[in-house]
Amino acid sequence: MGETTSAPSTVALFPQGVSACEATVVLAEAAGDDGPFVIATDRTPFHPLDHTWPDQPGDRGTLTLGGREHAVVDTVTMAAGPDGTLYRAEAIPARRTDPGWSFLVGHVLETPPDGDPADLAGEQAGLAVDVARRSSLSAAHTACHLMSLALNTELRDLWRKVPRTDCLGSPDFDQTAITRSSITPWESVDRYRLGKSLRRAGFDAEALSGRLDAVREGVTARLAEWIAGGGRIAIDTDGPWINSRRWWSCALPPGHARLPCGGTHLGSLGELASVDVRIVIGEGELVVNTTAKQS
Repeated sequence: MGETTSAPSTVALFPQGVSACEATVVLAEAAGDDGPFVIATDRTPFHPLDHTWPDQPGDRGTLTLGGREHAVVDTVTMAAGPDGTLYRAEAIPARRTDPGWSFLVGHVLETPPDGDPADLAGEQAGLAVDVARRSSLSAAHTACHLMSLALNTELRDLWRKVPRTDCLGSPDFDQTAITRSSITPWESVDRYRLGKSLRRAGFDAEALSGRLDAVREGVTARLAEWIAGGGRIAIDTDGPWINSRRWWSCALPPGHARLPCGGTHLGSLGELASVDVRIVIGEGELVVNTTAKQS
């Protein structure tokens, strides 16, 4: 929690693939005497760490202000309530659709800018994302979505009843069982619960342990087929703001996939050379490591 602000929500440009822009500073503050310095602008190409599902880390890059370039070492989601009180990351108590709340993208600087932070509002800033790092995270995030859909398909006959289906019509193991997803450059790690609650939902977790090799081979073959198809990827959004809902959309051989997603992605499956998957069963969970290679 921090100082008060009346800034409107930040316009997010990364869904359109934008990696650099000029913007106006709307908020500048230091988080305590030893805390990082954060600047929010009216629009940004930077993708922030999501406060509700922190899978893809925030972008890095540079912010140029007053002719001085500053390294952006992290990007976070912030929100201001109806009374103007500012919250950061997991401290945000509101939903994206709550009335009276504005959501901001905070650019965390390695070094503070010159002058009084109160005087920076209204200043022009140049924003540039580290494109190479963004690309590696986008590849990992795209491959993660492909893996989840392929995994759902390969596990479809292990359900005694279907709690929900995914966008391709398979029982949605991914969204029913996932507990955590972590995305790093070129790689994602997804963890799925295999306990009593999943068995009560109708999934035969015991049968899965004897079929891991077949499941991995099936997932790998399906991923290769989808990548060979070179389907176009798009990020659909219901508005321009950082708190607007967004969806990952991709043409796949069996149909058209569409998943809720706030991250960044490649422009097409043709940008992937391959996706490798490793699947293991740990203590009460299934762990999937997915590694992407770009062409």
